[in-house]
Amino acid sequence: MPDVQRLSAEAMPRKTQHISVCVCTYKRPQSLKRLLEELGRQDTGGLFTYSIVVSDNDRLCSAEAVVLEFAAGSPIPVRYCVEAQQNIAMARNKAIENAVGDFVAFIDDDEFPIKHWLLALFKACSEYNADGALGSVKRHFDEKPPRWVLKGNFYERPTYPTGFVIDWRKGRTGNVLLKRKLFAADGQPFRPEFRTGEDQDFFQRMIEKGNAFIWCDEAIAYEVVPPTRWKHTFMLRRALLSGATSLLQPTWKTPEIVKSVIAVPVYAAALPFALMLGYHRFMALLIKLSDHLGRLLALLGFDPIKEPYVVD
Repeated sequence: MPDVQRLSAEAMPRKTQHISVCVCTYKRPQSLKRLLEELGRQDTGGLFTYSIVVSDNDRLCSAEAVVLEFAAGSPIPVRYCVEAQQNIAMARNKAIENAVGDFVAFIDDDEFPIKHWLLALFKACSEYNADGALGSVKRHFDEKPPRWVLKGNFYERPTYPTGFVIDWRKGRTGNVLLKRKLFAADGQPFRPEFRTGEDQDFFQRMIEKGNAFIWCDEAIAYEVVPPTRWKHTFMLRRALLSGATSLLQPTWKTPEIVKSVIAVPVYAAALPFALMLGYHRFMALLIKLSDHLGRLLALLGFDPIKEPYVVD
């Protein structure tokens, strides 16, 4: 059974509450356009109002034209802001600075939600008296990917029953609704030293303070997986960055480094055997190897990925 015992049911709020839907974007005009169109069609059930904040992490303001075009034809209030320094945590903080209302929702610029996405998250927060609710993210291909990508279940994400209380490792900011009060006491809720995993770091600190976050399986968003993400280089570079950034987590301990020291040679030796079982298994093992390798390189003072984002 889902762990929901510490969350009591609560009546729906009497006053109409407001949600700021925050979108951090970087050079994805077509994906952003689709996302904004779907956000403009959200069903509120008359329970809340909402607006949209777009935080552009491109100093050249590449998202501005898309946002202005949407705003001109939509009754939904839209606020556009720019974080010139390329850093995902700072882009999220900029969005929060421009958010208003009682709740803040985050959805990624390469995602698009179903019509009752926001309503499902809002109801879940109210029903379970939670400080936030996370929804399901399902992969979406506009073009047919290679068979090994499908067979290996790359980009598939785990799901949980609605009401399940998550731990910080399951925390993320793609498809989430959070109470605005969580950000009231912190000028930088997302720490800029994190180039990835800044959302897990946020959830860890919030849970340590006694906040509780639940899963809402009905709040579905689809993540677009373009051909650039089928590239081996993209997958491996992202794994290297993830491994290197994991050392910033305060829960990092020496046994994890020992595990990586053992894993790197063992996984490397196992690669030929994994290839015999199928290319999807070979890539899955190579991604794990890269994650451990990134951790060891960072420990030795090497930065395996110098760019702020792994975009291709």
